[in-house]
Amino acid sequence: MRLARFATALLWACAVLLPATLLPVAAQSKRPNIIFILADDYGIGETSAYGADNYRTPNIDALARGGTRYTRAYTPSLCGPSRATILTGRYLFRTGATNQDATGRLTPQAETLMPKILKTAGYVTAAAGKWGQLPLGPGDFGFDEWLKFQGSGVYWNTQDKGKTYLVNGNKTTLRDKEYMPDVMHQFTVDFITRHHDQPFYLYYALSHVHAEILPTPDSKPDGNNIYADNVAYMDKLVGKLVAELERQKLRDNTLIIFFSDNGTANPRADRATIGGRRLDGAKGSMLEGGSLEPLIVNWPGVTPAGKVRTDLIDSSDFVPTLAEIAGAKLPAKTVIDGRSFAASVRGENRQARSWVFLQLANKWYAREANWKLTHAGELFDMTDAPFAEKLVATDSADPAAIAARKRLQAALDQLNPAGGIVDDGDGSGRHARKVKKEGEE
Repeated sequence: MRLARFATALLWACAVLLPATLLPVAAQSKRPNIIFILADDYGIGETSAYGADNYRTPNIDALARGGTRYTRAYTPSLCGPSRATILTGRYLFRTGATNQDATGRLTPQAETLMPKILKTAGYVTAAAGKWGQLPLGPGDFGFDEWLKFQGSGVYWNTQDKGKTYLVNGNKTTLRDKEYMPDVMHQFTVDFITRHHDQPFYLYYALSHVHAEILPTPDSKPDGNNIYADNVAYMDKLVGKLVAELERQKLRDNTLIIFFSDNGTANPRADRATIGGRRLDGAKGSMLEGGSLEPLIVNWPGVTPAGKVRTDLIDSSDFVPTLAEIAGAKLPAKTVIDGRSFAASVRGENRQARSWVFLQLANKWYAREANWKLTHAGELFDMTDAPFAEKLVATDSADPAAIAARKRLQAALDQLNPAGGIVDDGDGSGRHARKVKKEGEE
C-alpha cells in the first residue's frame, strides 16, 4: 500500500513539473479527438463573435465563449493555396501550390498531409466536403474515410456539379430535395459514432458560404437575404455537431478548431463590416480582408473559456500544433514552416512566433503586429488594420519604421521565397481561365 501511494505521488509530481510532451504515455491525459471545421469564403466580418454588424452566429459564438478566440490568424487568400498550407504546414514556395492550378500538382510522394501525420499517433481520420483545388482524392493523401463533392459551393442537385458526389471512391447520387451540407453532417455523425472509442481526426470542409449562393432548407419563400440564410445555416450545423458530441459524451475530450480558407468574396465584402467599417481588401487580395480569418479553438478544460488572444498565427501552424497535441511525429527530413501554438491553446502565456508569412502567386509579405513588409519592399503601418494599411515612405526617418523594416527584411531573407518554386501563373493566384461567374474561382 505504501509503495502504491509513493508511486502515485511520484507520478503526480512528474505531471506538475514536466511539460506534457516529456511525460510518459501513461501519465498523459487521453489523446483528444480533433475536429477541424473549415468554412469557405468566410471572414471575420461575418462572425458576430468578432463584432460583425450584419450577421449573427450564436453557435460559433458559443465556441468562442467556451474557448479561445484569436484575432491575428492568417492564411493565403484563395482556397487551393490556403488548404495546401493548412494540410502540409509548409509555405507555398516550398510545395509549389502558389496558385489555384498549381495546387493540383501536389503529390502524396512529395507532401505528407495532416492525416498521415496523426495516424502515427493512432488516430483514425476522415475528410468531409470540399477537396478543391487539391488533386486526386483525400484517400490518396492518407484519409481513412472521406466524402468529396465536385468543386466549390455545392448545395443541391439542381447544380450541375451537385448531381453526384464520392464516398470512399464510390459515386453517389444526390437525391431530389437532399441538401449537400446535411449529407456531409450525417457523414460526420456516422464517422464519429463508429469511432467513438478511438481518437479521431475529422477535417470538415464546409460548402458554406461559397457561391453559388442558393436558398437553404430554412430559407423562407419570400426571404430577401439568402446569403445571410447561408451563414445562419452554417452556424446551425456547427451547433448540431457540438450537440452530437455532447449526446455521445465525447465533448469533453474533443478539440474543435473553427477557421476559414480565405476572407469574404468581393460581391459581399461591402456588407461584412465591423463597427460600420469595411475590412481592407477581400478574397484573393494581399490585404487584411483576404487573409485575416476567424480562428476559434475550443477544448473543454484545456483552452481558457472566453479568452481573446492576439498571437500571430499563420495557417502553416496547424500541422505542428495538432501533431504536438496528438503526440504525433512530424515527417523527417521535411521543412515544416509552421510553429506549434499548443502552449497558447493550453492557455500558457507565450507566443509561438513574432511574425507571419503570407504568399499568393508571385507576391508575399512578412507581418508583425504593427508592420508589414512586402516582396516589393513596401512597408505598411498596420496599427489601423484590418480596416486600413498605411504605406510608409521609403525615406521615413521614423526609428520604429526603420527597425521594423530591418526585422521583417531579415525574416524574408531567412525564408528566401524567390529561391523556392517560382509561380508560373498570371500573378493573380487564380485559375488560368477567365473567371466568368460571380464568386467563381
